[in-house]
Amino acid sequence: MSRILPVFVIDNDEAVRQSLCWLIESADHPAKAFASADDFLNELPDTNGVGCIVTDVRMPGISGVELLGELALRGNNLPVVVITAHGDVQMAVEAMRLGAVDFVEKPFGEKALLDVIESALKEIEQRHLTLSADAEVLKRFKDLTTREREVLEMILAGQPNRRVAKALEISDKTVEAHRAHIMEKTGAKSLRNW
Repeated sequence: MSRILPVFVIDNDEAVRQSLCWLIESADHPAKAFASADDFLNELPDTNGVGCIVTDVRMPGISGVELLGELALRGNNLPVVVITAHGDVQMAVEAMRLGAVDFVEKPFGEKALLDVIESALKEIEQRHLTLSADAEVLKRFKDLTTREREVLEMILAGQPNRRVAKALEISDKTVEAHRAHIMEKTGAKSLRNW
């Protein structure tokens, strides 16, 4: 099971919102309800990029499908599970094209919906971890000097130290010193397998 991550429920039917929140909270995820996509967008909770949205497809104002497009425009990558009592193939295709992770028809089984939500939460958590790791790597590379980057590029291109030294008109020992600094700054154990 994923760690505890928030789930945002958007449905204009109060009874459905309460029922979904109860179900989600029974799986140990905090749930926050919104009566419309407009309400959600106006508040747009800060989730640090993790969480999940469960939205009805047909609501007054912005529909669940239109919400997907608006989230994309705003750069919000939270996974969206679309639920509907009025599903049709064209609507499902449009929702998936706009980035919905699943399209669930009412009535749905509680376990089936929780499985879809858990899957979406695991996916966003993994994506968040990958982006965090990538950001950390980029940060480490920004700490390299211009010369260290030049040395690294040549090493990654398969050039031995002697050729790097000759091309950059520096000594072999200086190349070794740059390699050591690169490994220290990036946390790399080796530069051979990059």
